[in-house]
Amino acid sequence: MNALLLQAATVPITSSATPTAPATAIGQPNTVAMAFFFLFIAVTLGITYWAARRTQTTEHFYAAGRSISAAQNGFALAGDYMSAASFLGIAGLVSTTGFDGLIYSTGWLVGWPVVLFLVAEPLRNLGKYTFADVVATRLRSTPVRMAAAYGTLSTVIFYLIAQMVGAGSLIKLMFGLSYESAVMIVGAAMIAYVLFGGMLATTWVQIVKAALLLGGAFALAMLVLAKFGMNPLALFAAASTKYGDAVLAPGKLVSNPFDTISLGMALMFGTAGLPHILMRFYTVPDARAARTSVFYATGLIGFFYLLTFVLGFGAMVLVGPDAIKAVDKGGNMAAPLLAEYLGGTPFLGFIAAVAFATILAVVAGLTLSGAAALSHDLWTSVVRNGQARPGEELKVARGATLALGVIAVILGIVFKGQNVAFMVSLAFAIAASANFPALVLSIFWRRCTTQGAVASMVIGTTATLVLIWLSPVVQVDILKHSDAWFSLKNPAILTIPGSFVVGIVVSLVTKDEVAAQGYDASVRDMIDGANAH
Repeated sequence: MNALLLQAATVPITSSATPTAPATAIGQPNTVAMAFFFLFIAVTLGITYWAARRTQTTEHFYAAGRSISAAQNGFALAGDYMSAASFLGIAGLVSTTGFDGLIYSTGWLVGWPVVLFLVAEPLRNLGKYTFADVVATRLRSTPVRMAAAYGTLSTVIFYLIAQMVGAGSLIKLMFGLSYESAVMIVGAAMIAYVLFGGMLATTWVQIVKAALLLGGAFALAMLVLAKFGMNPLALFAAASTKYGDAVLAPGKLVSNPFDTISLGMALMFGTAGLPHILMRFYTVPDARAARTSVFYATGLIGFFYLLTFVLGFGAMVLVGPDAIKAVDKGGNMAAPLLAEYLGGTPFLGFIAAVAFATILAVVAGLTLSGAAALSHDLWTSVVRNGQARPGEELKVARGATLALGVIAVILGIVFKGQNVAFMVSLAFAIAASANFPALVLSIFWRRCTTQGAVASMVIGTTATLVLIWLSPVVQVDILKHSDAWFSLKNPAILTIPGSFVVGIVVSLVTKDEVAAQGYDASVRDMIDGANAH
């Protein structure tokens, strides 16, 4: 799997200066950062203890007892979505490539209407704990759940690696520890939250994190704009003056138009296939709350992505791409370096701790979704044929949590130095190709068969992984080959339509009366509002 993860193939903005390490406290023990770090750990451990006393059943572990309100879930969704890729990765990409970094912000944001209008309500009505529950509602459970687990775990692992890379860099920043030690600390904290607190603890950690991140990013953006008379246009003009008009034009990060389309498709449709996002719709009491929570999340996320663009250009102008890449070759330390420039070491410590909270919350959500795929979809539904003993699934889920935590730590160490936003875009490509087509076909198409859904998920996942392996960013940038078998950096433009086509064609040539009857009996009624809330 290590070769499937790739480095950001960015074209950096360069100045005439030779890249040298800037005068920064990054990498040195930071008292303020440590204080905020331990404060956050204390608060979240308190939340975990409180949640653990209420997490006695499988439903509480996976879905928080379906007790989360729409507003709370909206903040938690935003907290789940605004990951290290959003705060560190996008700011870093904008600071080193300019305008093109905006594609990540807009691509992720426009994915939310897809979630709202297509899947939120049917998902809440038809599912139990996981995405596979919905697809298996009208199809044969065993093959569907095995195929769904394959796509879910592939997505989760890619996403987890990106978060662990960002986390390792941050803890190294705060404590002056080695990167490897830092990743292990994050892994241990993440395992503790999920292992004991389940979804309830994860939800409240995400809510706290969302508030901290929005507040920290807003404060940092206001300090940037204060340097330019509170005028964003003056900031962009300063970037153009310093580095040329090219920083305000597309083509540096994604020069191939097919790559641009492919990346946009991955970011947009991948949102509706992310397992840790889809799981959040099971925590609310009804479909109306599910829809409302998406409105809350969209507003919060949209506001945040506007801020990241200001942060990226602010870091470009005030810190400089050379200085940013001298600290971290992936550009992930742009926002912390900007915080240090504007507010000194204390503000650096605060922003670093906020970024850590960001990562920890996302990692917890990802781990929980991966554990659900292993315990609920595979162990209980496939291995035990739905007949697991009381408490057995919960024990397996906790064991899966521990295993995923260890895997995340190992892979986070292996892939140090990568840009986290670009890495997450690959997870989105897998989710968009593996989960989204099967989800749409099973919900909205009566003719969809078990064989069609399984083929769509398996082929979509496998094709995406293979094409990532064959792409320039693996073959050229990582393996140092002179050329690549596949020219695009993101395969979504081929794998998403291909997954739909495979699902449709296989469904048309196979018969599945049970699937058709299941559609008539439940899915259509749910969509049409027969069970409206």
